[in-house]
Amino acid sequence: MELSKRQDQIIEIVKANGPITGENIAEKLNLTRATLRPDLAILTMAGFLEARPRVGYFFTGKTGSELLSEKIKKYKVHDFQQIPIVVKEDVSVYDAISTMFLEDVGTLFVVNDHACLTGVLSRKDLLRASMGQQDLNNIAVHIIMTRMPNITVCRKDDLLLDAAQQLINKQIDGLPVVKDKDEGLAVVGRITKTTITRVFVELAIESHV
Repeated sequence: MELSKRQDQIIEIVKANGPITGENIAEKLNLTRATLRPDLAILTMAGFLEARPRVGYFFTGKTGSELLSEKIKKYKVHDFQQIPIVVKEDVSVYDAISTMFLEDVGTLFVVNDHACLTGVLSRKDLLRASMGQQDLNNIAVHIIMTRMPNITVCRKDDLLLDAAQQLINKQIDGLPVVKDKDEGLAVVGRITKTTITRVFVELAIESHV
C-alpha cells in the first residue's frame, strides 16, 4: 500500500508525539479534523496506527508487510457499499439539487435510459451552476456533469482499502460501484468517505478500542 505525503506526515507526527489525539494531529497540519478523518481511518485500518478512546493514536511500529493482515485483505467493496443515488441525464439542475438535499448525499450518479453511468454530479458542480441568473429548471444535468471516461469507479470485488485510497488521491467524496452491461457500466452501489469512517468505527469496536 503506497501512502500519500499527508499520511506519511501523520505517521511521523504520531511517532514523535504519541499518544496524540486526532484534533492535535489536525492542528499540527493546519487542517480540520473532518479533513483528516479519512486518512486516520485508512492508517488505522491498515495497521500503521492504533487508536484508543480518550487517549489518542499510537504508532504500532509494524512494517508494511506485517500490516497486510488477512483480516484487512478480506475487506471488499461489496461488504460495505450503499445504495447509489442516481438521476437521469435530462433531469434539471434544480431537481438534482433537491435530490441531493433530500437524500443527504454529496454525490449524484447520472445514468442514461439503459441505467448505465454517464456522469457524476458533485456539490461543487451544482453550486457552480446555481451562481448567476440562470433558470435552474431549464438546465439539464448532462450539461454540467463530469462525464465518462473522466470518472473514477470501483467494482464490488475491489479491496476496500484501494477504494479508500482512490477517494483520497482524487479528492472526491464518493465512488460509484459498477458492473459491466452490454450497454455500458451499471451503477450498483456507492462507496463514500463516510463509508470508510464507518468501517474504522466498526474495527475499533471489534477490537474494544
